[in-house]
Amino acid sequence: MRLDDFDYRLPDERIAQHPLEPRDSARLLVDQGSSAPLHRHVRDLTEFLREGDLLVVNDTKVIPARLRLQRATGGAAEALLLDPLDADRRTWEAMVRPAKKLHPGEELFSNGTPLVRVLRRSEAGDTMLVELLGEGDPLVLLQQHGEMPLPPYITVSHGVGRSAGDDRYQTVYANEPASSAAPTAGLHFTPDLLTRIEAMGIPTRRVELVVGLDTFKPVSAADPRDHVIHSERYRVDPSVLEECAAARRVVAAGTTSVRALESAATFGTGSGRTRLFIHRPYEWKVVDVLMTNFHLPRTTLLMMIDAFVGPRWRTLYAEALRERYRFLSFGDAMLLDRSLS
Repeated sequence: MRLDDFDYRLPDERIAQHPLEPRDSARLLVDQGSSAPLHRHVRDLTEFLREGDLLVVNDTKVIPARLRLQRATGGAAEALLLDPLDADRRTWEAMVRPAKKLHPGEELFSNGTPLVRVLRRSEAGDTMLVELLGEGDPLVLLQQHGEMPLPPYITVSHGVGRSAGDDRYQTVYANEPASSAAPTAGLHFTPDLLTRIEAMGIPTRRVELVVGLDTFKPVSAADPRDHVIHSERYRVDPSVLEECAAARRVVAAGTTSVRALESAATFGTGSGRTRLFIHRPYEWKVVDVLMTNFHLPRTTLLMMIDAFVGPRWRTLYAEALRERYRFLSFGDAMLLDRSLS
């Protein structure tokens, strides 16, 4: 396996810079196996669900984890909080800039107030451990000082996600504040769409996967199987796995829902940390159908798609580019069925 196997040309103009309204007006490329895919919208998802299906979503909530800071010298600094390392959310693993210039014990300021103390470099070496300073609930501090952590490829200053209170980079069913990035396939769901799915007799169940470093960390190994994947916290109630086993098909909304479900089934435990790296060949245990956005080239997410539907992902992506679909976090979606050939 080579990293080049997961490369494709993504023109800048195909990267969505803003979300559509309403959420379910995004386009939906529907996989038909060896036949030509169908072109629909997310609001049409109910056409492709069947009696006996079970829809599973990731209800993690994005926190305003991006902190724009200043050093005591006046220089700019930034911290992207990735994962709390203690129960009170004071110590975090973080991506910090300028990493090479910061030293242990240095305090970083927000509007003149000490907010972050650098502790040390992590064992992996690509992140740092930091302490969140200030009195009161750390999540309140983040609401006061932080921004929603939009991906770096979203460059247009349109206001979405720049405010800690903005909800467009948040699913409508977001629950536990934890993640440093959104489970983006879930951004397409509206209360009306979820109600229509429920009215069909198709239950929706929630899992949690806390989206962390691998959303931001590129794959660099020539053989991508050598890539060291970062661990992420997950939670799958045992009753959800039981319902999945009884369902005719399990329809997962997003790669993070996939990773939570497959981790629970693989490791035999409903919660913990997972380093499950899904790439071909992979023996699928739970998920049958996947609704997902279009992903960056040369990433672990694209490797999961390859494991799910095989090399026809290239045909589907080429069709989406020809038809001017919008790619990445604020972009359109596709519906994949691994049983098709």
